[in-house]
Amino acid sequence: MRCAECKGRLFCGLPRCPIMSRFHAQVSTAGCGTSYMGTAPSVFVGSYGYPAVSSGPLMTVDPDAPPVWVAQGLSIEEIVGIRARTIRGSAPTVAVTGQIQEIALSSSPLDVEAAFERPVRFDLNFDGTITPVGLSGSIRHLDVIDNARVSRVVDRITSDDDLPATEACEHLGAEGVDVYQIAQLMSAGLLGKRRRVVPTKWAITAVDDTVSKGMKKAIFRFAPVREAEFFAATLYGNTMAVILIPGDWKFEMIEVWGRRSLWAGEEETILSDHEGRKQGRYSPIGGAYYAARLAVAEYLVKKQRSARAIVVRHVNSDYWAPLGSWVIREATRAAMQGTPVKCASLQDAAAQMDTTLGYTHWRERSKLLDEALSQRTLFEF
Repeated sequence: MRCAECKGRLFCGLPRCPIMSRFHAQVSTAGCGTSYMGTAPSVFVGSYGYPAVSSGPLMTVDPDAPPVWVAQGLSIEEIVGIRARTIRGSAPTVAVTGQIQEIALSSSPLDVEAAFERPVRFDLNFDGTITPVGLSGSIRHLDVIDNARVSRVVDRITSDDDLPATEACEHLGAEGVDVYQIAQLMSAGLLGKRRRVVPTKWAITAVDDTVSKGMKKAIFRFAPVREAEFFAATLYGNTMAVILIPGDWKFEMIEVWGRRSLWAGEEETILSDHEGRKQGRYSPIGGAYYAARLAVAEYLVKKQRSARAIVVRHVNSDYWAPLGSWVIREATRAAMQGTPVKCASLQDAAAQMDTTLGYTHWRERSKLLDEALSQRTLFEF
């Protein structure tokens, strides 16, 4: 993690580091013994050694829901503090399959009793897709005390073992089940014909991708937005700026890591990717691409409109700890839920983007902007 006292170094482990000291203090109050009794709001499936992976509950008395953290206005430090005292239980999947499936099915956290092989250990690691977890322990025995509270739509879809996983995700998304729970269901092996657990990291991106693809099928049938629109919001040092252009569905994302930000040094790091009706490969931007695309697709489905979307993500040094792809998802959702700036032309929308970002060189990476301006000029000619 990044510490102001340590001049911005990542994953500082120095005893004098005040941030690390605070997290260790929180861990000591969380109970680092060999047992746990309390709530388990979600599950975690590892990816190491796939398909012979370890699985288990995430155990914490704190909320394990990014939309709640955002609504409460929690800072990065507060979120990392919550995750630092969260315990990730780990056992061979075959030993805990039934228990993690109950937890994943439930619409509210379940109480569990867990016994560990040895005292849980502090091991706070960061990843660009999944949210960090501070404590981990090998589970010797796990009991789920509560009964799962399962919504009708989740019960119906998970009970249908003739429904392919892709269609199950699309149906759940269309019925209003948020991607956070859908990813839990997929990770716990509750979707599809040939059911198996899926590493949480993979499930998060797969669900963002699959649900937004399902929404694209509807978007193709909608009329285009009437005029160019601009949206923007900033969350935890991530600015998401979006231009919607009248037309059939196309999507482009440009990701800019500013100087001295988390994944950049003295020079900016810029990635870009785009798609038309289909996207045949995994995006080089990674999970952030699918998280942003989902939020834009959600907006268009709600408005029953189609559009060509240019999304620019700018990351500054305020984003000192990677919290997971949910940050991009929630930041883009916040942008799309705001009041759009109606623009008389695409040039006006691009100027709004310039002003918001404080630079214009995103234009050099935008194939969709170039294409839209060229097509407009030819049409007018």
